[in-house]
Amino acid sequence: MIRRSTVVYIVLLLVLAGAYYYLNNREQPADIELTGEPATEVAPTYLFTAEEGTPTSIRIESKAGETVEVARGEDEAWALIEPIEAKADQGSAEAAASQVTTMRIVDTVPDVDPEIVGLQDPEYVLTIKFTSGVERSVDIGVITPSESGYYVRDGDGVVIVSRSAIDALLGLLTNPPYLETPTAEAGAGTPLSETATPQP
Repeated sequence: MIRRSTVVYIVLLLVLAGAYYYLNNREQPADIELTGEPATEVAPTYLFTAEEGTPTSIRIESKAGETVEVARGEDEAWALIEPIEAKADQGSAEAAASQVTTMRIVDTVPDVDPEIVGLQDPEYVLTIKFTSGVERSVDIGVITPSESGYYVRDGDGVVIVSRSAIDALLGLLTNPPYLETPTAEAGAGTPLSETATPQP
């Protein structure tokens, strides 16, 4: 007669064998990719390319009529052209030039009403001249609903450009990169740049 303990061991052995067979032969879920090449990262694209060179002039015009322009002279030093002619703070101007090269395109908008995205009458117009001799002008519209970028028209196409880089450039309108702070007491016919006082 077979002992009861032996029967229990046989049953456990059969259960374990069945579990092992099931786990090794079951079908994998359809949404799991077991084989294949890993996904490749898409390289970021920028509004202005390295082939165009580095900026030699940056001009921003707002719909409200404000204008700021800085340009690099023959001595490679930045100067303020508008709103007044004055020496520019080199660090601030160079930082703005660096921002131009970081204007990343985050999405494209193939079919959109220009009026809805603020491009029928652009909020801002950005014009950049480069060392290659190329001059590019783009229209900047309103901020996207997600507030992550601006609608930008480059030629006939509309794209969304990262907000951080554009905001840094638009800041030049309210805080032009003066080397010295112009005083408000300039006499009639006297350029403000000649009555500037050093920043504290």
